[in-house]
Amino acid sequence: MLKLNRITALTLAPAAALALYAGTATAASAPAALPAQGSTLSVTAPAAAAQNGAVRTVTAFFDQYKSAVEGTNPHMNPREVRNEFLTARLNARLDTWADEHSADPVFRAQNVPQDRSVALGASNPRTTTVIVTQYWRGGDPTKVRYTVPTPGGRIIDIQGA
Repeated sequence: MLKLNRITALTLAPAAALALYAGTATAASAPAALPAQGSTLSVTAPAAAAQNGAVRTVTAFFDQYKSAVEGTNPHMNPREVRNEFLTARLNARLDTWADEHSADPVFRAQNVPQDRSVALGASNPRTTTVIVTQYWRGGDPTKVRYTVPTPGGRIIDIQGA
């Protein structure tokens, strides 16, 4: 079992975050890269696998959705991508959000981000939060939080951070 101070890639050193995401960190090397403050949380192999699965799900969704919005995904349109990765309840909430804000409900903007980075956020036995930082041409980056059930499954929430 690996002891970590906080399970957020935002507080991990970049090399440690990448190693944890790739599953290559060892108990001997990871703690040295972590901050000394915060509460201690134990991460078991199944929990780490679930967290990595959440990161993979959000990354796949974001990349496929962006391609669909840009018209470069030959297999799916944006609605089909959303239906594949998001719960029906979340899709309905996003449709309402889009109507109220006249913007894309996933990107939380009227245009498409140029690039993105993905980081593991908070996790508990029920859910894992993944934070996507969206980079805009000529603008400040924005963060969007995605919530995925920790055991796996479809994305259950998307919110501006």
